Amino acid sequence: MEEEVFSESESMSAYVTEGLHGARLDAAAASIFSDFSRSRLAEWIKSGRLRRNGGMAKPRDKVVLGDALVLTPEHEDRVEWGPEHLPLDIIYEDEHVIVLNKPAGLVVHPAAGHHSGTLANRLLSHAPDMAALPRGGIVHRLDKDTSGIMLAARSLLAHKSLIAQLADRSLSRRYTAVCKGTFIAGGTIDGPIGRHPTSRTKMAVVSDGRPAITHYRITERFGFHTHLDVSLESGRTHQIRVHFAWRKRPLVGDRIYGGRTSRPPGASGRLLEHLSAFDRQALHARELAFKHPASGERQTFSADIPADLDRLLKCLSAEDST
Repeated sequence: MEEEVFSESESMSAYVTEGLHGARLDAAAASIFSDFSRSRLAEWIKSGRLRRNGGMAKPRDKVVLGDALVLTPEHEDRVEWGPEHLPLDIIYEDEHVIVLNKPAGLVVHPAAGHHSGTLANRLLSHAPDMAALPRGGIVHRLDKDTSGIMLAARSLLAHKSLIAQLADRSLSRRYTAVCKGTFIAGGTIDGPIGRHPTSRTKMAVVSDGRPAITHYRITERFGFHTHLDVSLESGRTHQIRVHFAWRKRPLVGDRIYGGRTSRPPGASGRLLEHLSAFDRQALHARELAFKHPASGERQTFSADIPADLDRLLKCLSAEDST
């Protein structure tokens, strides 16, 4: 049978970074082309719509650093990325980079169920030249209900540099989190993360997962909660949420990994009201540092704790002092 040829103009391309070295092709593709499910990508690998280094491959094949992946999605599954003039909270921008503060509730990329109103749509309206960059210039993501600082590229030079900094971990991020339960001291959580064995929409610490390390320090202890400063050595999907849930200290408000709602013994009605009203994971990307792609200067930016998380922290602090 004659091989089907797909138009390069409709294709998406990317290179395998160090963090994906050794992963299965379908798993690596799901991480890179995250608008599509792993099962759908596996089908496209088999049909030749997703190629590695220009050739056919199998979903279970292992990828290596530098492998070139080219995906040509089927038309009905591709989500169009169009500019939309909607608000952006920009912290800093120049011709190479843009640093912004993402509010909780905002989806980063268009995907099934979120075809418009995303951060990518807003950025394409603000800076149309970003449409020429892979994934609209966005080099990392935050979960929909995680707030905080994000970084995107506005030039090809910046895109290549920032991807490399993510891979070698020189691009650093710090988070503010509030978890249920308390810790004696700060520490490190080291647990490989992969798909949950029975719930495929969730992630979990699993023996065959990808390496994941989370560092945390105690900012403030409350009666039955802890305010944490968190940093990552890796950037796995839902990493902070999964790691603290694994340690039986899930984040406040996490509807996926938080388990059943609990009532802290002796909690006041005011605290119970605040905990009940906090309907997202208590996680905020507070600080980001990177080497500027053009100047080489190390730059650090921060995003203030949003009002909902600030109110929760103040309520917990007031409860603990009474």
